[in-house]
Amino acid sequence: MYQLHSRLKADTFTVCHLTLRLLDDNRFPWFILVPCREDMTEIHQLSEKDQQLIRESSQVSAALNVICSPDKINIAALGNLVPQLHWHVVARSRDDACWPGPVWGCGEAQHYTDQAATRLKERMKQLVKPEGTQP
Repeated sequence: MYQLHSRLKADTFTVCHLTLRLLDDNRFPWFILVPCREDMTEIHQLSEKDQQLIRESSQVSAALNVICSPDKINIAALGNLVPQLHWHVVARSRDDACWPGPVWGCGEAQHYTDQAATRLKERMKQLVKPEGTQP
């Protein structure tokens, strides 16, 4: 049975469904896509049907472009600390705390206020719709 990894559950907020999550670090608009598949650790393990992860990451990237006009959008699947397959989509700006280096291991997370997290999640929900629906 599918279960979200405990670290992902602790460090993120649900956005509109279990698959799309907001990382609790307000230094960067940072979303995580988690395929709801049991025992998945690598992208190549996804079936062709599950390749919607790629399309969903494109939708999240386009939404981030609208929301915050970043200088760059970083997309990665690391899994060194959390083996469950998950896909990071991070909006980066030249003036962010870690530019031009990677966000991983850079400084301390700054947690969202409930109000700020809700605003960002609501904006993302307006722009990203589950597959098969119209925005």
